[in-house]
Amino acid sequence: MRGFGKAFIMTEIFDTHAHYDDEAFEEDREALLQNLPVQGIGRVVNISSSLSSCRAVRALAEKYDYIYCAMGIHPSDTGELTEEAFDWLRHQCQFEKCVAVGEIGLDYYWDEPDREIQKKWFLRQLDLARECGKPVVIHSRDAAKDTADIMTAEKCREIGGVIHCFSYSRETARTFLDMGFFIGIGGVLTFKNARKLVDVAEYVPLERIVLETDCPYLAPEPYRGKRNSSLYLPYVVTALARIKGITEEEVRLATWENAHALYRLPVLIH
Repeated sequence: MRGFGKAFIMTEIFDTHAHYDDEAFEEDREALLQNLPVQGIGRVVNISSSLSSCRAVRALAEKYDYIYCAMGIHPSDTGELTEEAFDWLRHQCQFEKCVAVGEIGLDYYWDEPDREIQKKWFLRQLDLARECGKPVVIHSRDAAKDTADIMTAEKCREIGGVIHCFSYSRETARTFLDMGFFIGIGGVLTFKNARKLVDVAEYVPLERIVLETDCPYLAPEPYRGKRNSSLYLPYVVTALARIKGITEEEVRLATWENAHALYRLPVLIH
């Protein structure tokens, strides 16, 4: 909590996972991004998913001082990877505002790419993160066991990172918490049918939770189904504060500090 006398300034919010390079922001991207600090969004990590998005997230990080990026290939896009492309990705990860390798992992919701291809490049990108000394942003959909097994075998506790858009049980959460990972929670927490995630949010210690949007996807209530943005994160803060039985400022402060710890950034205090 920060303030002077009776004046009180709310802690800013750190959006740990956004996709502002997405075409959904083509018409108003610049105006929206310029407005984020004014509306209390202090830092954003823009996450790549493909080779082309690596270029786009880098460009945004170069343009805005409060935007950082992660470089990596989403499991659904691993079919485009070659050794030459992977060497290029390795070079991109050296960019000074690249704070993580991601989003990487496994997605079994779709039939393609083949699961063995996904696993191959998941392993290679975990090695890349270890080589670069950066944490990982893990995408895992309908693939809890294989994700956990690979991360255990690869000693991902030594790498660190976050399980993005967590969608599994509290038991699975425990597995990732035991590896030292953070749990990413966003707009889904506000959905009326989000009982499983509410249970996880109750269970996971506040010091291991980070806020995220995954925008333009997964907007919270009352904007569910519409384009998401970091400006809607206060709705997630409200929901998490209610679940934890604490103040919204306590949620803001804890998740602000957690996000900086996750991405190994110095904590900004204004």
